[in-house]
Amino acid sequence: MTTGLLRVLLTSAGRRVELLNCFRAAADRLGQRLEVLACDLTPGLSAACAMADRAAPVPRATDPGYADAVLDLVRRHGIALVVPTIDPELAPLAAAHPAFADLGCRLHVSAPGVIDIARDKQRTAEVLGASGVPVPPTLPPEALRDDPAALPWPVFVKPRGGSASRGLAVIDRPEDLPPAFDEPMICQPRLSGPEFTVNLFVDAGGTLRCVIPHRRLQIRAGEVEKGRTERLPVLRAIAEGVAAALPGLRGAACFQVIEDAAQGPRVIEINARFGGGYPLADHAGATFAQWLLEEATGRPCTAHDAWRDGVEMLRYDAAVFRG
Repeated sequence: MTTGLLRVLLTSAGRRVELLNCFRAAADRLGQRLEVLACDLTPGLSAACAMADRAAPVPRATDPGYADAVLDLVRRHGIALVVPTIDPELAPLAAAHPAFADLGCRLHVSAPGVIDIARDKQRTAEVLGASGVPVPPTLPPEALRDDPAALPWPVFVKPRGGSASRGLAVIDRPEDLPPAFDEPMICQPRLSGPEFTVNLFVDAGGTLRCVIPHRRLQIRAGEVEKGRTERLPVLRAIAEGVAAALPGLRGAACFQVIEDAAQGPRVIEINARFGGGYPLADHAGATFAQWLLEEATGRPCTAHDAWRDGVEMLRYDAAVFRG
């Protein structure tokens, strides 16, 4: 068990001050000395980098040298745990997993196959649907052009590899479907009903230890701004199906569900990382950050499912001042 100073690196830190604070609070509960490093493309403009103990610049996550830059930080600072926060960095980091392990660093990523599925919404629908997880019918635009009756109209169109609510559109009629798009897209029936994020924690041995849904009461830029935890057995059952369909899933992850009035709950996407609304789960007692620190330091994992129902989060803007 590690009892000395533990260094954690938060990558693509951006505005993730709440996540950083969750790790600090977790270390306090464990009596673990902790130093949090953060990196970003422009750390001088990152609130989380400003709040970290140290900060460093790295290339864009899509740069071929990104994983090597993160590995260099691990090597120079003796980092024991790396926590990615955005989708584009997951694949390059997962591919470099053996190099992190050689340095004695725990890289918080799922298996590359899981990352590939989660980053591709068409494959997400196909893999989950084949495993019995309820998903909406999903087609590429070219298939829908060939057979406009394949989906009910209007349809929801979004990037096949998008995130943060980028590039979303509703198309009312087949004749309004553009002849081409600037990037690969998918089409799904427009679902209507309450939206949920389901956070889940899978331990290092592959066991699903916690499922905590929250109702998305208000959204901003694809991230929950107001939410409330709700213990719903149907969402627990869906989470078990997601974990079974993705046996390489590890650590913190989340998926989005729309409870359509006609079709019932449908999973629309997966994030194989900490979701933006994770601080609500943490406050409700699903302390994923603590459980990762336990695994990284060789402590017994205390992961559980006894979180508090009905906990609400009402976010507001705050500022970091310097100079």
